[in-house]
Amino acid sequence: MRVERVVPNLTVADIRSAVRTHQEVLGWSVVMDHGWIVTLADEQGHQLSIMDRDATATCNPDVSIFVDDVDVAFGRAVAAGVEIVHPLTAEPWGVTRFFYRDAEGSVINVGMHT
Repeated sequence: MRVERVVPNLTVADIRSAVRTHQEVLGWSVVMDHGWIVTLADEQGHQLSIMDRDATATCNPDVSIFVDDVDVAFGRAVAAGVEIVHPLTAEPWGVTRFFYRDAEGSVINVGMHT
């Protein structure tokens, strides 16, 4: 399994205001907008996601890690005994993902485009 990218997720109360602020300060462009989550990026591929509430999970992740094989990652998470807080799910927007909680309480979204 290979990690392809890591994207921090900021949870905000006013997503449109937060997006405008980060666009103005960083000069980044919107590369994905699902309404509840917006991802900004620069020309080099650095990314930041801003969200108000996750569309299908019961909590928001702190970071998203995209891998080339989410099934392997899920198997490793189960073998490690970490708390799975969102099951392995093929989401309607073309991502298969799961969330786990680490020992410090951070929620990690692990996924891949399907």
